[in-house]
Amino acid sequence: MYSQPMHLDSSPSSGNTNRLEHAASSYLRSARHQPVQWHAWGEAAFAHAEAENKPILLDIGAVWCHWCHVMDRESYEDAEIARIINDNFVAMKVDRDERPDVDARYQAAVSAISGQGGWPLTAFLTPDGRPYFGGTYFPRDDRYGRPGFGRVLLTMAQVWRERREEALESAASVMSAIEHNEGFSGSGGELTLALADKVADSALKMFDPRNGGFGSQPKFPHPALLDLLLELAVNRDNAQAREAFVVTLEKMARGGVYDQLAGGFHRYSVDERWVVPHFEKMLYDNTELLRNYVHGFQSFVMEDFRQTALEIVAWFDAVMTDRERGGFYASQDADINLHDDGDYFTWTLDEARAVLEPAELHIASLYWDISELGDMHHNPAKNVLYRKYTVEELAAQNEVAAGRTVEELRQLIDSARSKLLAARAARPTPFIDRTLYTGWNAMAVTAYFEAARVLRKDALRDFALRTLTRLLDEAWDGNEALRHVIAYHDGIAPVDKVPGTLDDYAFTVHACIDAWFASGEMRFYQAAVKLADAMIARFYDHVAGAFCDTKQQTNGSAPLGVLSARRKPLQDSPTPAGNPTAASALLRLEALSGRNEYREIAEDTLASFAGIVEHFGLYVGSYGLALERLLLDPVQVMVVGEGPEADHLEALALARFSVSKSVMRIAPSRLAPGEIPEALAETLLHVPVPDGAAAWATVCRARTCLPPVTSAEALLEALADRA
Repeated sequence: MYSQPMHLDSSPSSGNTNRLEHAASSYLRSARHQPVQWHAWGEAAFAHAEAENKPILLDIGAVWCHWCHVMDRESYEDAEIARIINDNFVAMKVDRDERPDVDARYQAAVSAISGQGGWPLTAFLTPDGRPYFGGTYFPRDDRYGRPGFGRVLLTMAQVWRERREEALESAASVMSAIEHNEGFSGSGGELTLALADKVADSALKMFDPRNGGFGSQPKFPHPALLDLLLELAVNRDNAQAREAFVVTLEKMARGGVYDQLAGGFHRYSVDERWVVPHFEKMLYDNTELLRNYVHGFQSFVMEDFRQTALEIVAWFDAVMTDRERGGFYASQDADINLHDDGDYFTWTLDEARAVLEPAELHIASLYWDISELGDMHHNPAKNVLYRKYTVEELAAQNEVAAGRTVEELRQLIDSARSKLLAARAARPTPFIDRTLYTGWNAMAVTAYFEAARVLRKDALRDFALRTLTRLLDEAWDGNEALRHVIAYHDGIAPVDKVPGTLDDYAFTVHACIDAWFASGEMRFYQAAVKLADAMIARFYDHVAGAFCDTKQQTNGSAPLGVLSARRKPLQDSPTPAGNPTAASALLRLEALSGRNEYREIAEDTLASFAGIVEHFGLYVGSYGLALERLLLDPVQVMVVGEGPEADHLEALALARFSVSKSVMRIAPSRLAPGEIPEALAETLLHVPVPDGAAAWATVCRARTCLPPVTSAEALLEALADRA
């Protein structure tokens, strides 16, 4: 059962709606009954502000954001607050998922003003959209050490009326800060593998060996950084990197930040032990963490990593996907209403007792630490489920196990899990935003392709192909234009179609390359080339180097608000950053196509940040991976054939993660000109086919291919120099 949450449809106001009635975004639609006369982001809102000579009140939030809903209920649904806003401001509401370009710039602005960002973001703008004051959550009345929102509104309105020059001066200063901070430029550093080591070393200094993760609290996963550490552990024998990767993945999967019943990760942990999370579950977090666990199993063959990956997939399949048409939903909310805090996901001891048999309760309460005193401040009886012990540790405690074997304990835990999950499913379920975002879906496609190959699950490959086909059919014009949204929640049609950002293009190029690897269908490779060329044409700065996140205006119209600030994304926040993601995509395409300009642009992009990147530590894992891909010779393993022998060769080739290694499975019928990418054709079509072999493999490095092999031993020997 998946119920619509109170914050989307119910309202204390009358049946009247505001200008958001026709919005497609779930977050904007949640405010359509509020007494505030909201505008969506667009020319009409700015024109209204200019005509009225009023400042703009900007709210940026998301449908999954708890404190956004708190501010909605406390302030934006309050008649007196709404009157102050409507009398003094032009109110504008933005969905940060729908408009990441707008959000990123105003986050930078508010951080420059107040020293912090986040959601809800509350900003006061000049009529042309330049911020002169801002913050995050403001309570209705003075509390939490924060000024009441009514007082803030009246003060900011007075500043605009009586101290306008001061406001304009502040806005100009903030705009300068945005331009400086968001247009990263640090060329001059040398592109060497030592730079990737420095990025990893700065993160490893923050590694928490006791609990896993980096720093103290709150704790975020940092998936790109984890893959960089794995790269160094596997391919450069970095023992400290290996420990950080393994311990972090183990501790996260045992913590409350992981949904112990249904699988999937919550957004982050508020404590250093990964016990109490912020309970919203995001598509993009789980796609990248799925890849971490797949890569970990691929490299270390740890069964716990495989099991966690399968559980993430099970949650995706059951909750977060359009099984019929393809597509991955954006997010699952944390709460049902403002009076709970993760109540759907947490348990009192009495709630567990009502569901479980005594033997199940006894073991489950120890395994998941369910007790009378729980973990949640709003309800101390509520427990976040986390694995306090392993099954083996429980079995070693004679008074706990009562003579039961490990297998018997597992059966009790599995039975308890099934019953708790069934009981949880009967609760009102937090809202699932069924919007399909292009870049996030492309990330999910890549994750499913990787999981399909490593875990030997063909159904994942099939669903990834269905999703990517839908993405290309519905969000791409087949030439240059890629949209940011494939489809909105419940099929609501948007008034305006949001253009794709750099992230959307870069992730989709990766997904198309992966689809060619998975299917051998040249249409996906050809789409990757077209989209890469469009990405360069739209976003690449041929003068200063690197990619901007949005397309440069060419029709003579001025960008709205702070969109005039050119932004070159470097930091993973939390999705992999646009510039290293684009560079990696071009490097992958160059190895397939032989087009050297792709490599030149990728190298130029990475060089643009070489002088500063080492200072960003945790937040530039994707840059380190792209640098490894650039500087290490690409290893291409082509497995030709069908059936069990080809399966075995492919599995051996996939063993051990390496960012510079590509494993391609090619049907013998496709060994023909036009059926494989150009650079592969130049080498692979000239490799002699072993006589009578049902399957064979060849390993190529730097355009040079070794003789084909048919045995596992020979393939392992060919891979030995670089796995």
